[in-house]
Amino acid sequence: MSKRPILDPGKAYTFRNYYELNFEPDDILAEFDCSFSRRRLNLSKFEGELDRIEDLRGRIEESLGYISLTSEAARRELLIAPILIDLCHYSHCKLRIEYPIVVNDRLKGDLDYYLFSDRSLLVIEAKNADLARGFTQLAVELIAVDSWTNSEAPILCGAVTTGDVWRFGLFHRQERRIEQDLELYKVPTDLEELLRILVAAII
Repeated sequence: MSKRPILDPGKAYTFRNYYELNFEPDDILAEFDCSFSRRRLNLSKFEGELDRIEDLRGRIEESLGYISLTSEAARRELLIAPILIDLCHYSHCKLRIEYPIVVNDRLKGDLDYYLFSDRSLLVIEAKNADLARGFTQLAVELIAVDSWTNSEAPILCGAVTTGDVWRFGLFHRQERRIEQDLELYKVPTDLEELLRILVAAII
């Protein structure tokens, strides 16, 4: 007996709508013929010098002592943006913010942060609280990017973050398989490791 479809065939959905759906991620992703699993990912890390890491850590730690991070806007400006600016410095990638893409009525909306280079791309979704539902939204965004991009990379990488906590995911395009990392990276505690993963993902 087949499952009843989750998505209404007569309704359009934005990426944000998937965050709001009260269904398990594997059920939502099955609507796009994708499988879902959670495991500890062996993510590559950049091994070169990070000449601005201590300055970045100092600025973030100082800001945390003065500024409330109760809003998503505060987290974006004070935690996420400084990290992504340094990511661009190390990788020379391009950054687009609130970047709109449209694949079809089920796959459309704005990517919070879209970073790309000649070889790779990276999607980052910012959330104020719920990383679990945020990851479902990120996964759908990676599925959309798979259909939209000209990149031939076999794996697309993304991350969902509250600013002080980050979680990565991979979309294996050929197998149509989404993997969610079990590991969480905290800022500023794991800042250097996080930045090395981000740089390796985009260079």
